[in-house]
Amino acid sequence: MQSSNFIPYKGITYPEDVSLQRSKDFYEYMDRRRTVREFSDRPVSKEIIDHLVMTASTAPSGAHKQPWTFCAVSNMEIKSAIRKAAEKEEYDSYNGRMSEEWLDALKPFGTDWNKPFLEIAPWLIIVFKKSYDLEDGVKSKNYYVNESVGIAIGFLLAAIHNAGLVSLTHTPSPMNFLQKILNRPENERAYLLIPVGYPEVDTQVPAIDRKEKEAVLKYY
Repeated sequence: MQSSNFIPYKGITYPEDVSLQRSKDFYEYMDRRRTVREFSDRPVSKEIIDHLVMTASTAPSGAHKQPWTFCAVSNMEIKSAIRKAAEKEEYDSYNGRMSEEWLDALKPFGTDWNKPFLEIAPWLIIVFKKSYDLEDGVKSKNYYVNESVGIAIGFLLAAIHNAGLVSLTHTPSPMNFLQKILNRPENERAYLLIPVGYPEVDTQVPAIDRKEKEAVLKYY
């Protein structure tokens, strides 16, 4: 396709044997990724966060609208305010909002409404989705917003793991307090809260297995 709106594609390709090995190596590396709830307060540089978020921002998006904002928080006062508000919502969820079935599903993970990691982790990355852009008071619609933001978060989690760090996908509900605490504009809604840092020494994770290939992959 020849057009002034297009440029030559300059991707990297490999011989099939190299592609096979790289795909296997990457799978085995990503299979070691785990969600962690016990964080160290060991610092993580702002430059690392820059690269992680900009990796996430390379994700594809509907009509290339890139309908996301990543707010990286290290300020202790703000983290404490987020923890206080999140724990209030979590307490209400664990004590009335969640069904018994949901609570039973969470029991193997040992979770409750206490969220100390929101203050301990050196960084909190709060991902906001934008259903529309707002510039000089003029709205312009974004497309496939949830799908686009979800893909970007997948890129972010892979980048965090690749940097030798750990993360947690945290979804206190409702999350309106994040928009207020961070003073985000009206077109942004909190989508996910991700603590990022190093694991605490002797951190343990639940003994769980991922589904086998036959359960997740079907060829036609």
